[in-house]
Amino acid sequence: MAGSAPDATPVDRYRTHAVLNQAEPACGFNAYTGDAVLRAAIAREAPWAQSRCAALGALAGDEQTQELARLANRHAPELKTHDRYGNRIDWVEFHPSWHALMTLAWKHEVPNLAWRADAPGGHYARAVLSYLWNQVEHGTGCPTGMAYAAHAGFEAEPALAVWKRKSLGTEYEFSRREVGDKPSVVIGYAMTEKQGGSDLRQTQTTARYSHTDDYHGAAAHWCELTGHKWFCSVPQSDGFFTLAKVDGGVTCFFLPRTLPDGSYNRFYVQRLKDKAGNRSNASSEVEYAGTLAIRVGEEGKGIREILSHSHLTRLDFAVGSAGLMRQALTLALRHTMTRGAFGTPIADRPMMTNVLADMAVEVEACTLMALRVARAADGMRDSEHERLLARVATPAAKYFNCSRAPSIAYEALQCHGGNGFIEENPMARVYREAPLNSVWEGTANMMCMDVRRAMARDARTLDALFDELRPLAGQDARFDALVRHVGRLARDAARDEFLARPMTEAVARALQGAELLRHGTDEVVDAFLDTRGPDAAGAWGSHYGTLAGRTGQAAAQRILRRADVAG
Repeated sequence: MAGSAPDATPVDRYRTHAVLNQAEPACGFNAYTGDAVLRAAIAREAPWAQSRCAALGALAGDEQTQELARLANRHAPELKTHDRYGNRIDWVEFHPSWHALMTLAWKHEVPNLAWRADAPGGHYARAVLSYLWNQVEHGTGCPTGMAYAAHAGFEAEPALAVWKRKSLGTEYEFSRREVGDKPSVVIGYAMTEKQGGSDLRQTQTTARYSHTDDYHGAAAHWCELTGHKWFCSVPQSDGFFTLAKVDGGVTCFFLPRTLPDGSYNRFYVQRLKDKAGNRSNASSEVEYAGTLAIRVGEEGKGIREILSHSHLTRLDFAVGSAGLMRQALTLALRHTMTRGAFGTPIADRPMMTNVLADMAVEVEACTLMALRVARAADGMRDSEHERLLARVATPAAKYFNCSRAPSIAYEALQCHGGNGFIEENPMARVYREAPLNSVWEGTANMMCMDVRRAMARDARTLDALFDELRPLAGQDARFDALVRHVGRLARDAARDEFLARPMTEAVARALQGAELLRHGTDEVVDAFLDTRGPDAAGAWGSHYGTLAGRTGQAAAQRILRRADVAG
């Protein structure tokens, strides 16, 4: 045939699949040493903890640790009601990644540094560890937080001295061995019931005295519990604080999973909750039927007993949500700084600079407020000011930070575009996780109710709040206006519960503003007070990225560069 031979060169069918202009993963950094806010905080309050924080911060940016977090959320826990022989066991199986993460958390003292520390600032340093751990994996942040709070609960009952000792352990062990044989323990809480929710007075579980016996060298008063719990997180824990009625009075109990003779307690796991997020962690419904538990505190005073250490779980949620926001911001910064659009890195586009700087201001404000509450926890025993301030600041910080976390997660996902909505990207997991802390350990309304109740029951709590703010008077007219706004709302909310939420938000914003004036940069302070106060000159919109007024692009660039921990 006439003509030239066809080109026999094979076509490279993958030529169109060359990977170009994809963002770099957020790994290979230290979430502590790269964070100017955290470094300065620890240097001020607990310099002895710097090496601990740096060691844990390295895990947040470690690629292998991030893979453990992905796997733990990919392979959800499974309930095993019976063993293969038909014996009832009520146990939960986890992917090995969960246990690897729990081992790291316990090794780095995330559950218990506050109680192990022999230097001032134990709660503060432990809060920084929790903040960092919530940038590693959020599901394991539930058992670390509960173990942290539980140690305070063990102090109320001599029969639980063995649990107090074991709660200081740093060697995690997943087993059903009796407490005396374990190097450390995992603790859970089982409070809410179907009919009551947050209203613990509606508890229907009952308790009947069984016997008194020696328990690891102390007399323990055992009761048999009958009833159910609608939310029991970490049902594989070694023991649980729970509530039951004795002669109509709600009473606190501690329930070991394994009894002194090595037998398993009657603790029936009915099902695991299929949650929207927090997939790595098991949450369950449980039933008590002749279940043995040790009474803690006085009969009929159970709610008061639980509240005596619930302020620590609330602090941990405020800290944890701030850590989640920090992780979302880190992911957004890395994506936008290493992916280009229209000839520049996305982060350098003026509108994106506005968004990222606005988010960075919010995260820093929430972080400093949570750490201020942690400092109050350190001072509660010796300082009336810190004790009174904590009564309003703890629920205010829990309400505000937990409510802001979803908005930061949403905006960080927006920074990623469609890439952030894919499960391979950790941003998707952060987005699903973000709302959870706001409904655990008291919803937003419950926290605002607690702030209002504290002010109503003891006017000195409001005095303590203004004593905290007063030293900054006159430094900035915008802050002074915010403080006056708090005063007006506090007076009005005392008369009308309808105003409890705006009052609590104002309290949180004032605490944030005070901490930023003390410890923030000029750019961050100006951006915050221009936009978050009652007389905001910056005409802040309803979404992030609406900074205006005195915060121009140059100032916004300095804010976001300061916030970059992974660069």
